[in-house]
Amino acid sequence: MAQAASVVSRLARTAGRQAVTSVRGAMRSRLADSFAQETVDEIFAFALKKQTGVSLKYMLDFGANPIQHQMILSAQFLHRELPVRLAHRVAELENLPYGLSSKPHVLKVRDWYVESFLNLRAFPAVKNIQDEKKFTELLQLIYSRHANVVPLMAKGVAELRHELASEVGLNELPEIHQFLDGFYLSRIGIRFLIGQHIELHAKPMENHIGMICTRCSPWRVSQDAIDDARSICQREYGTAPEVEIYGDSGITFAYVPSHIHSMVFELVKNSLRAVNDRFNEQESPAIRLVVAEGAEDVTIKVSDEGGGIPRSGVPRIWTYLYSTAPSPLPIMDDEGSDGPTVLAGYGYGLPLSRLYARYFGGDLQVISMDGYGTDAYLHLNRLGNMQEPLP
Repeated sequence: MAQAASVVSRLARTAGRQAVTSVRGAMRSRLADSFAQETVDEIFAFALKKQTGVSLKYMLDFGANPIQHQMILSAQFLHRELPVRLAHRVAELENLPYGLSSKPHVLKVRDWYVESFLNLRAFPAVKNIQDEKKFTELLQLIYSRHANVVPLMAKGVAELRHELASEVGLNELPEIHQFLDGFYLSRIGIRFLIGQHIELHAKPMENHIGMICTRCSPWRVSQDAIDDARSICQREYGTAPEVEIYGDSGITFAYVPSHIHSMVFELVKNSLRAVNDRFNEQESPAIRLVVAEGAEDVTIKVSDEGGGIPRSGVPRIWTYLYSTAPSPLPIMDDEGSDGPTVLAGYGYGLPLSRLYARYFGGDLQVISMDGYGTDAYLHLNRLGNMQEPLP
């Protein structure tokens, strides 16, 4: 009886603290406290509008001949679409549970989104190529402003994890994980749309349409990602296991090379760390990367013998509140900092990589054999006809 009463009492205290935190969060994070009521009303009005998705194939066809008329049409689309997408994210950032909305880093991100929304709304209609060039300059400013959104959000979530660690299990916050999935998926889309428009102004590169490489070699991009991951591993451990590539080196398809690099880098980095931790000073087996082409997908498989993951732990690798690596920064640090440039220890690598794959209709799967090793399957949609999965 006494034990049961103690449990009930502890749960009551936890619920009470969460309620107080939520109330305080709502009070501290209200948009009306920082912006004019007219701005708040406009943001929430735009948040009710439907977002318009695009496909990789559409971006390829549209940007194949970036003549002035096409550039103006692109700018007009972004002038209409971006405020809607930004408003959706601001509305979500205002109403997060467990007091996450009130975290200083999250408030800073919210204010960046509001600022960009106001910049876009204040910009007059794009009617000619001169307007388009000025609009592109604004897009470059917004692109730069939002560069550190991921690490800042990570720090806000890490602070929440620190507060709730002793009270709530990491898998008991589905609302947070669902929000972060949608938020980061939207960010990938916004940055791709803006980056694609900006890149169409850059000096043309062979086999490139903006950020998209029409003859992207997953073999070559994977080799670059392997070299980068092994270089970091060498600095961290003083040694780096070998990584062997198998498959057809001649496979090419239309894709964004930087996306493939980010995903393969994360998978190889995880495998290098697991193998090093398991074999330490001993001679370690090579990590194997296989590139294969199917009718629908190009698939990259990364296999290691790093000991694997316990079956009960596999679901946690997709959560933003879980990481086996130590956090690189303390929870409370200089508020003027824009956040870390690496996310090891924040539990973001695999969830973000899966979102990058899903953005163009692919996926990322991890199958682990506890006591032996892990296989990761990165599926990349080679058809390019899938619409953006807008949150």
